[in-house]
Amino acid sequence: MIGRFNIQTYMTRGVTRVVASSLRATAGNRKESAFMRSFAGAAAKASRRRRTAEKQGEHIPPFLIASITGTCNLHCAGCYSRANHACGDGAAADQLTDAEWDRIFTEAGELGISFILLAGGEPLMRWDVMQKAAAHPGILFPIFTNGTVINDRYLGLFDAHRNLLPIISIEGDRETTDTRRGEGVYDKVTAAMQKIKASGMVFGASVTVTTENMKEVYSEAFVSGLYELGCKAIIYVEYVPVTEESRSLAPDEPEREWMKRQIRRLRRKNPGMVFIAFPGDEKSSGGCVAAGRGFFHINAHGGAEPCPFSPYSDCNVRDTSIREALRSPLFYALNTQGLLKDDHAGGCTLFANREQVEKIIAGES
Repeated sequence: MIGRFNIQTYMTRGVTRVVASSLRATAGNRKESAFMRSFAGAAAKASRRRRTAEKQGEHIPPFLIASITGTCNLHCAGCYSRANHACGDGAAADQLTDAEWDRIFTEAGELGISFILLAGGEPLMRWDVMQKAAAHPGILFPIFTNGTVINDRYLGLFDAHRNLLPIISIEGDRETTDTRRGEGVYDKVTAAMQKIKASGMVFGASVTVTTENMKEVYSEAFVSGLYELGCKAIIYVEYVPVTEESRSLAPDEPEREWMKRQIRRLRRKNPGMVFIAFPGDEKSSGGCVAAGRGFFHINAHGGAEPCPFSPYSDCNVRDTSIREALRSPLFYALNTQGLLKDDHAGGCTLFANREQVEKIIAGES
């Protein structure tokens, strides 16, 4: 066990809550409900595997974030991935192959990982990897997509394999979304949402929360508008500043307390939807759940990282297993030196303390 806080119990309950909420959200949709019932069984089995491992002194997180490509077709203002050179226009060199990702998905399932969040870049640029993910029905794959490349081929894949769940990025109304993501993106995104709904499928939305859009995206009008489009889940992600000039866009502590109250209100008033706040929901866990406490990240080239916002790695899953990556010196240091429980003035603990993480990598701490 890591520290005195029972992170396994917290994350297991979180998985149970997400599955239960999803079952409520898909009530009335027989195909979707049938999949969620099947997945609930798979998630329960995975939870038992994690509990068994915990008793044997091995902590397995229920979540994995997989950035399957560094390629993206948009140039969003303030994009962390582009600022960090983890994302670009062309095909990234030396990316993991679809066969390598398939091996990772297989091992993750065997360990008891229930959710693999597919990210990028734009993950739908990797049709080959999407087909591999589809072949693992015991794992739910939320796909964090900008929504602009969803076509009939993808609609068919999502319909045939309900474990692929599109999570479409939106920033607010047309003006707010297009200002950050590019002219015309809002219309493309909402058109994709309408097509998914018309096909009898569900989807979620991902919202980057800044000081400029927070009042809008937590409003009942925004939430009900997404619900009418067929959205069943909203994931709120606090903006991480990429420069000192953009720091004013990151919510401060009073604003984060306000957002906590709004999340509670939305969950109470909208029982047919799932609401997740990151990193806001981590506060009740006793700190950041990266570096294997609740999840970890594998980048497009195989580097095992604590979190997408902390792109540091001392091992590569091309050369080792997921199990060994979770035991890496970096993850061990982060979990034992108290850095993940640090309180600070920003949303992301590891980003705020990146200089200390760099010292660990350099062997200075």
